[in-house]
Amino acid sequence: MSKKTDLRVKRTHKMIIEAFFHLVNEKGYDGITIQDIADEAMINRATFYAHFKDKQDLYEQIFDFAINAFTSIIDTEQIIVSNRIKVKQIEFLLTHIYINIQQNKNFFLTIMDGSSNELLRKKLADIIYEKYADIFSKLKITENDIEVPIDFIIEYMTSIFIGTLHWWITSDTDMAPNHLARLVIKLVGNGHLTVLGLEIDK
Repeated sequence: MSKKTDLRVKRTHKMIIEAFFHLVNEKGYDGITIQDIADEAMINRATFYAHFKDKQDLYEQIFDFAINAFTSIIDTEQIIVSNRIKVKQIEFLLTHIYINIQQNKNFFLTIMDGSSNELLRKKLADIIYEKYADIFSKLKITENDIEVPIDFIIEYMTSIFIGTLHWWITSDTDMAPNHLARLVIKLVGNGHLTVLGLEIDK
């Protein structure tokens, strides 16, 4: 594929996604047909099918892009070193995720709607579980003699993250990305991470 062709393919791909967002905002996901997306993107149906199998495939690819935007934050080598959490590093990464989300607000509003919101949280929880399996396996967490199940902790933390994010992009707040990052870290960091037996580098 020549560079020119490659560029054209990427541009068409982007136009389809933008058309999809625009239509979702206008009619909702269920009200859109492939023909609507093709018309909006000014392409024919065959071109749409050269990029995506169907509407669900388009949605899933968008969803995966969003998940990747989140998971860039949870690189264990960067943020946890011998049971110490580097809070400044998390704040930096989290701020970047929020800036990315702010720049693609319509996109994230689409995937944080209704049942997709729960799907997003679930996927995120699975990734966190996978990434930190070795660390979690070494921790035995007890709070006043009650053992705290790891999946309870993960569920709790992802719910805070997704819940506060949902509030941020759907409310009229003018809270800056770095302010939100600091607030979320304060919420999770004060006590919750120390319960995990992790020390916090302030």
